[in-house]
Amino acid sequence: MSHKLKVGELKELYLTDEEIWRIFTVVLSSKSAKSATYKYAFLKSIIENLYQVNEEFELMYDQLAFSFAKIYWNLIVRHNLLNHNTGSTARVVKIIKDEQEKNDVPSEMIFDNINDSIQIKLVSKVKTTMKINVFGALYGDTRGSFYAFDHKREVFKINPAVHRFMMKYQRIIVNLTNYHMAAMIELLNEVPNINYLLEKVESIARRSSLRPFEKVLLHYFNANCFYCNKSLTGAKRETHVDHFIPWSFVQSDHIWNLVLSCNKCNSSKSDKLPKRNYLEYIIERNDDLNDKKEDANITNLMKNYKHKKIIMLYDYSIKNGFDTIWTP
Repeated sequence: MSHKLKVGELKELYLTDEEIWRIFTVVLSSKSAKSATYKYAFLKSIIENLYQVNEEFELMYDQLAFSFAKIYWNLIVRHNLLNHNTGSTARVVKIIKDEQEKNDVPSEMIFDNINDSIQIKLVSKVKTTMKINVFGALYGDTRGSFYAFDHKREVFKINPAVHRFMMKYQRIIVNLTNYHMAAMIELLNEVPNINYLLEKVESIARRSSLRPFEKVLLHYFNANCFYCNKSLTGAKRETHVDHFIPWSFVQSDHIWNLVLSCNKCNSSKSDKLPKRNYLEYIIERNDDLNDKKEDANITNLMKNYKHKKIIMLYDYSIKNGFDTIWTP
């Protein structure tokens, strides 16, 4: 059985969009063996890390396990949705509930705010579960054509054609994955309706606060709005941290996509793309961040960043319907 595999090699390298869509349709349909919500959470974890791959299109297991653990923590602890498979209690539920109770973590606390040591334990335990139940299962459903994996090296490598496809159709894939995950959770739990669940599933990856990024940006750059250059200093300073490429497309927080903004620009820009000339400005800003080699935190935050990533983000977001261009 594919879920027991410890190594999975890519069986198809060159795939057309039509071929990839056909496989996605099977994964999301009743033709795929789905006894748990794991596959949807894994897809969401891959999407959240699309722009973190290295030059070889690789991700480390820890990156995927962090996203996977965050998704389930916010579903299980914050929203009390405990049933995620058709059999006995899912292993990920037991792991998360045990850690929550052992450490007396209040149910209102989101994953990003829990103690680092608890996060590390959870990610390690969740990673072990993913090795048993997740990596091989989706690999089997995609006929070994979407990605390769190696449990010993703990490396996941996405097919470049699939990576390009997922960026090209990201908004559609996110919406489809959220809908099918919500539908399965509704089937397994006593909840009001799927609209209630969609709101929960759509928001589980969002951070509660971007304050840590604000502190870093204010430490290294002048307190001015990235867009209008208005001063953010003074007694009534209203500093916002804005996703240069909208969060609703990126689905994750990376410092290379975050800028300081005044309240007026942040509110006005909302879910829109800034005019293309701002792309040059953020690339220059990110060059400055990359030069802070003495700061290990910055080095980690900028890991795997390349100019072409944010350019690709910009171009693919337009292809995904974010075509309303904003200027201050």
